[in-house]
Amino acid sequence: MNETMVCAVGNVATQPVYRELAAGPSARFRLAVTSRYWDREKNTWTDGHTNFFTVWANRSLATNVGASLSVGDPVIVQGRLKVRSEIREGQSWTSADIDAVAVGHDLSRGTSAFRRPSKEGEPAAVEGRPEPNWETEPPSRSGAAASQHPEPAAVT
Repeated sequence: MNETMVCAVGNVATQPVYRELAAGPSARFRLAVTSRYWDREKNTWTDGHTNFFTVWANRSLATNVGASLSVGDPVIVQGRLKVRSEIREGQSWTSADIDAVAVGHDLSRGTSAFRRPSKEGEPAAVEGRPEPNWETEPPSRSGAAASQHPEPAAVT
C-alpha cells in the first residue's frame, strides 16, 4: 500500500469534537502549522505561511484526544495525509486531512503528565505508584550487581 505518512508539528486551532459513531469513537480538530524563519534584515524570527489540517482520530485515540487536548496546545501529529479536491457551488475547494496514528503534546514547548486510561471498573493507577529511582550514579560492580551486569566479552 502506498500511503503518504506525515509528521506535523503545530498548535490545536479548534476545540476537539468528540462523537460516538456506529463504527466507534471519532474525534476531529484543526491543526495550525506555521513555518518560522530567521529574517536577517530584521534580525528576528518571523512567522511564515500557516497551513491548516483537519486531524481525524478514531477508537481509543479519539477518546484520549477528546480528554487531553485544548485550543492552543502545542502538539505533534503523525498519520496519513489525504488531500481532497471538490467543487462546491461552482468553486474549487482543496482540503488536507490527517488520519492520525499518534498525537502527543510537544514537550519541547512545555510539560505534560501522562495517565493511562483506567479499565472498566478498575480505578486509575496514578496514586500509590512508587517513585522510580532517578539516581545517575553507575551501579556498583561488586556482589549481586556484578552478576546482573556482567562485563562484555572480548571480541577476537
